[in-house]
Amino acid sequence: MSSIAFAFNGAVVEACADGALWWPDERLLAVADLHLEKGTWYGARTGQLLPPYDTRTTLDRLARCIAVLRPRTVVCVGDSFHDTDAAARIDAGDAATLARLIAAVGEWIWLVGNHDPHPPREWGGMVSHELAFGPLAFRHEADRTPLTNCDGEISGHYHPVAVLTVRGRGLRRRCFVTDGRRLILPSFGAYTGGLNARDPAIAELFDDTYDVLALGAASVHRLSSRILRPDAVMAELVG
Repeated sequence: MSSIAFAFNGAVVEACADGALWWPDERLLAVADLHLEKGTWYGARTGQLLPPYDTRTTLDRLARCIAVLRPRTVVCVGDSFHDTDAAARIDAGDAATLARLIAAVGEWIWLVGNHDPHPPREWGGMVSHELAFGPLAFRHEADRTPLTNCDGEISGHYHPVAVLTVRGRGLRRRCFVTDGRRLILPSFGAYTGGLNARDPAIAELFDDTYDVLALGAASVHRLSSRILRPDAVMAELVG
């Protein structure tokens, strides 16, 4: 599995091309924003049916990651379920897959998110609002208090994407965002959208420049935020 290793608040972690974060020394795997059952929620809410396979696709991707890395701990960094009724809509086969994944890992932790303030526990795992693990702290949404209180923070929530141009072509890729003190994970779910990594909601979390680790088809590329493009420029390029 392609990845980029980098130092983060005293730990060496890896940004994986599938959007997972791997901490080898602790054998800890973190994924954010699975949004399981978003497809069925969207169909019921709008009447516009989407193929109801996003949960299966997301779980299959997570299963491959677990099979390769064999983590001791899995941390789901919030919004694992798209809404409070999602558990009731999961296909029996997908529910069985989820139960097998949780049973195969030593410790599985659901962090609460704004979409799932009470993650279901019928398949196992523990629920927590935040998790402090050595030099790192995991929570769903970044803490906007002064950065001195946020060293080593890992979060999700924003579904960051890197927007850039390569040889005159506009590209939009899921990405990690970090300045070495804060780290925002990309969304791992199959049906999740994304927020431009230059958007003020993300940029204002960092003091100055920051890097993105953009996900390619089978690789990860570290780029300065200074070369990224806002959505308005992207629209001009592809319009």
